[in-house]
Amino acid sequence: MATYVLLINWTDQGIKNFKDTTQRAQDFTNAMEKQGGKVRELVWTLGEYDIVSLVDAQDDEMLTAGLLQVGALGNIRTKTLRAFNAQQMNGIIERTG
Repeated sequence: MATYVLLINWTDQGIKNFKDTTQRAQDFTNAMEKQGGKVRELVWTLGEYDIVSLVDAQDDEMLTAGLLQVGALGNIRTKTLRAFNAQQMNGIIERTG
């Protein structure tokens, strides 16, 4: 499984519907699990981003499909970062020779 960091901002529609944010987060979690992924953490934040989430997915395509589904609802915009744990980073370093 690949790990991703999602940096999430509410759209104008999303902020208008802020009272639904925890239910929308649960719906996203359920959708990711249905596709074989896992939302490891999802937190609401102060600062540049409204929500930050750590998600495990089978591959880029699976995550992208899930983000397209949630993005089409019009409540959020996302920035996605691929993340590597220490073991994966050691494997990357070994490939450098």
